[in-house]
Formats: sequence, structure tokens, C-alpha cells
Amino acid sequence: MSPLLEFDNVTLSFGGLVAVDRLSFTVENGEVFAIVGPNGAGKSTAFNLISRFYDPVEGKIRLAGDDLVQHPSHDLAGLGVARTFQNIELFDQATVLENLLIGRHRFRKSNLLTEIAFTPFVRDQERQHRHAVEEVIDFLDLQPYREKRIAGLPYGVRKVVELGRALATKPRLLLLDEPASGLSVEETRDMAYWIEDIKKQMGITVLMVEHDMHLVSSVSDRVLAMADGHKLALGTPDEVQSHPAVLEAYLGAGDTADREAAE
Repeated sequence: MSPLLEFDNVTLSFGGLVAVDRLSFTVENGEVFAIVGPNGAGKSTAFNLISRFYDPVEGKIRLAGDDLVQHPSHDLAGLGVARTFQNIELFDQATVLENLLIGRHRFRKSNLLTEIAFTPFVRDQERQHRHAVEEVIDFLDLQPYREKRIAGLPYGVRKVVELGRALATKPRLLLLDEPASGLSVEETRDMAYWIEDIKKQMGITVLMVEHDMHLVSSVSDRVLAMADGHKLALGTPDEVQSHPAVLEAYLGAGDTADREAAE
């Protein structure tokens, strides 16, 4: 079976700075794949390449064999790709329910005239969207907040709402940009449970960038470690965390040698 996502020798530079350097990896259907690395490693740049915010200088990015570079960013939802952001992007003056309904926009088949007339087809479509969103609300335990405006909600709840809006699009590939950023220990634990359930119950492939190695270790099938735009190591969480190149990138060559001597 072909991988869902393929990065094939991808390079991106900004002037003289090479942000992603001949990067290659694949994400298989049904796995949780994490990208880790120090600040400036190129993790977010790789994410933004998939999101079509940047065009690679060279290389291919494929989704189920389809060349993503040939698609603008507004095509991604229709292709089955959804994303959350490190800096939450929600409509603050809309309710939780309204924000999640925005995630159903890609499924709308009505036009302006049928919407104005509110035809039986439009009413039936609206019921389907509401049902899909209510399923997401139940899945993420958002029932107490469904009618509340985003602006009045705690940060942790808003983080979950953004995850819910992404799930409402029914993606096959879910991009999570630092899902644990700003969360408490308890909230991070809940996020880990949801990521596992998104994979197991919904069958959605998850690709995430994350600094919290405890979260990465608990939910990831495979991990890619990056530094200076290139791949350091790829494997299971344990394999990557014990890889000499990863230890050197995080600790420095001298600290790594001292650690080895001590052992």
C-alpha cells in the first residue's frame, strides 16, 4: 500500500538560508507521525509546505500520489487535509457550535438562491451538518461550551475547539501544530487520549509538530527528528530519543561525550 503523504527530496530556502534541506520521509495511512527538533530545525516550515503556504525549491510533496504542489492552499480541505495552529485561529465572537459548523463548509452543495429560499434540500443538508458537528462535540466533551462565545473561554478549551473544527471537515490527514502548547499537564493528558482515539476510532492519520516529548512518546508510532532543515533520525520514539545525532543536537557534542563517559 502506498503511503498517504510523501516528502521526496524537498528543499526550501529563504535567500541564503536553507530552511528545509533535501528532506524525505513518508507518513503511512493510519499512523501518528511526529516531527521534533530544536527551535529553527525546520519543523514548522515542513508543515507550511504541506499546507501550501510555501512552494518548495525542489522535490515533490504527494498526498495519496497526488502532487500537492499543483494545488493552492484553499484546495486542501477538499483533498482531506485539516490543520490546527500553534496560535489559535478561531472566530472569537462566534459560538463553539458556529465555529465547528465552519468546518462543514467544504461539504455544502447549495447556492445563494437555494439558501435564501431555504429549500427542503438545504434544510436536510443543514440537519446533516448539525448532526456531524454534534458528534464532534460529544467526542471532545464540549457539551458545556457549545453555545458559548470563543472569546470567553479558557485557552485550553479554545485549543480543543480548534481541534474540533478540524475534525468537522472529516479529514484523512490531520496536521497538529504543537497541540500541547500552553496546556496544563492534565489538559495535555486529555489531548493524548483524543489523539489516540482520533487514530483508532476515526481512522484519521495524524501528523504533528510537538516539543512535549512525553506526548510524542505516548501517542506516536514513528518520529522524525530534524535539525538545521535536514533529517537527523527516523524511527520509533525510543529509537529517536536515544539516537546519537539527536542527543548531540539537543545536548551538544561535549555534553553527549560527558554523558557517555559517565555511563
